[in-house]
Amino acid sequence: MSDITDLGVASLRDGVRGGKFSAREVADAFIVKVSKGKALNAFIVETPEHALAAAKAADEAIARGEPLKPLSGVPLGMKDLFATKGVQTTAASHILEGFEPVYESTVSQRLWDAGAGMLGKLNMDQFAMGSSNETSYFGNVISPWRRGGGDNAPLAPGGSSGGSSAAISARLVPGATGTDTGGSIRQPAAFTGIAGIKPTYGRCSRYGVVAFASSLDQAGPMARDVRDCAILLENMAGFDPKDSTSLNLPVPKWEEALSGDLTGKKIGIPAEYLIDGIPTEIAKLWEAGIAWVKDAGAEVVEVSLPHTKYALPAYYIIAPAEASSNLARYDGVRYGLRELAEGQNLQEMYAATRAAGFGDEVKRRILIGTYVLSAGFYDAYFTQASKVRSLIARDFENAFSVCDLLLTPTAPSAAFALGEKSADPIAMYLNDVFTVPSSLAGLPAMSVPAGLDAGGLPLGLQIIGRPLDEQGVLNAGLAIEQRAGFAARPGQWW
Repeated sequence: MSDITDLGVASLRDGVRGGKFSAREVADAFIVKVSKGKALNAFIVETPEHALAAAKAADEAIARGEPLKPLSGVPLGMKDLFATKGVQTTAASHILEGFEPVYESTVSQRLWDAGAGMLGKLNMDQFAMGSSNETSYFGNVISPWRRGGGDNAPLAPGGSSGGSSAAISARLVPGATGTDTGGSIRQPAAFTGIAGIKPTYGRCSRYGVVAFASSLDQAGPMARDVRDCAILLENMAGFDPKDSTSLNLPVPKWEEALSGDLTGKKIGIPAEYLIDGIPTEIAKLWEAGIAWVKDAGAEVVEVSLPHTKYALPAYYIIAPAEASSNLARYDGVRYGLRELAEGQNLQEMYAATRAAGFGDEVKRRILIGTYVLSAGFYDAYFTQASKVRSLIARDFENAFSVCDLLLTPTAPSAAFALGEKSADPIAMYLNDVFTVPSSLAGLPAMSVPAGLDAGGLPLGLQIIGRPLDEQGVLNAGLAIEQRAGFAARPGQWW
């Protein structure tokens, strides 16, 4: 048998049920792998005891002849944006260092109720603000991938869910949670050769998820392949009365209905995504993806999303505006860091705490957000951006009147070296150029690994679906996965 840590969610679940190995053996194997992977800095907190407790419960259920839960025997990683009761939750920020919630996020609780264990809290960009995992207070996450040709420069694993993507790609965990505000599941998935899906806004509860931009934030799964994502999403999604934006709808059986047959489906190719300067390798991969969906039975049609060019500037007005409001709660009074010097008044304590607790990128976005919400600028910036958002959503509605799904690249490049773009915020923000539009419209979208660039680094293709059509997105992802035959993995990294 291959190393247990080479197995994904479905194989681990089925192996424990079939008696190929015990849940304890699975947990032990991944705990050892996590301990070997410290150089990647993917974890902020390790929780082997949580994984072992879940494994013990699974093995005891087997011994008693009881039916297993959907994720019994499967240990996972948890992005550090999800509140975990009694386990430090920081959003990778100094301002929350040492904070241990007294409650559990709805998404993590659903996974534990399904029998999963937790291997630890995964590193990320601070407050989910970043595309390279370089804004974390706890240090950069390093991708397990390296460029070919002897270039050993450490690479970005993508962001903000970079700890999740690096840990899955390096086989430290079989799957993990991520969150996606403007592409933070899909872009890191593309950078590290894994799969990740952002479901329709409202599919997964935001209760207990540290807020960045409330009208955009959405939890989703990241894993080795499409089937594993479907399994995890089934156990994460569902109505939650504690979240006012939660959709009161039944959770479909996404895994059971998986099919790579796209007969009768129309796949739209948006002309506006063929942007100036797109690398030839990505354009060729996109062409290959078009051929693959045709081979799966789909008809390909050209569509137009005319307001695409305005998506990124609109996003970087709306998201910072919401962030400036959400992050006002971190004031040093109720929990987390407090910077209080003798003789300081309350306002000085607020300022000192926030200056010490927030990183540069978080401060930048708070300042931008506060500016665009200020008197005299609200209508000029935030109101206009909101109107553009509505136009973008209407573009998608019009496109879906003639097609069922859209196929695009996931990111405008392969992974870049750490430090390569961090000095230029605009260059960093451009990483989200293909993922932001669907986030503004609240649509389900998925990245699937589909090929390698000339340096041997992963490239992803993105599928975007109608609201609530996660099944269509997953099925198209499976069709591409089956035809791409992506089997590359990072070399020896420890």
